[in-house]
Amino acid sequence: MPDALDLLKTRRSLKPLEMTGPGPSPAELETILTIGARVPDHGKIVPWRFIVFEGDARAKAGEIFAKVFRAKNVTATPDQVETEKKRFTHAPLVIGVVSKTSKHPKVPPWEQELSAGASAMNIVHAAHALGYVANWLTGWMAFDRDVLNALGLNEDEKIAGFIHIGKSERPTDDRPRPALSDIVTRF
Repeated sequence: MPDALDLLKTRRSLKPLEMTGPGPSPAELETILTIGARVPDHGKIVPWRFIVFEGDARAKAGEIFAKVFRAKNVTATPDQVETEKKRFTHAPLVIGVVSKTSKHPKVPPWEQELSAGASAMNIVHAAHALGYVANWLTGWMAFDRDVLNALGLNEDEKIAGFIHIGKSERPTDDRPRPALSDIVTRF
């Protein structure tokens, strides 16, 4: 297992189209989800939960995406509909991070949403630590109420991200990063 700082320095995203299997084992998935749940959670209100898409569930989600996409894009070509249908089938595992904010006297919704975001990032880092690649995506389906309802989300829940996890057959390239001098100020 890499040193923690090296791990953080070497994390890269990989497009799901470029991912291969196998995906995490059941024990590794439990580790990933456990680490996903170890985030700041002011008020101990657990403002997030996870939906695991693996095996046939990935294609089942794709059927939902294709059906909703087709209904809302009547001029869509069969190829476009097929693209939506296959969206979750490239990576062997997709974890949906669901954000749920509730009224709380001390914890504003923004902090609850940040907690869900921290959970998603922990999932990405845990996957990387276990030797997988991950990509945190949303896409139109993360914001479409019909899709969210079909995936079992309540009206007060939204998707913080879909984390695609798999293996890479090649080293992942880094993208340009901002220079600290461009993003850091001192007060």
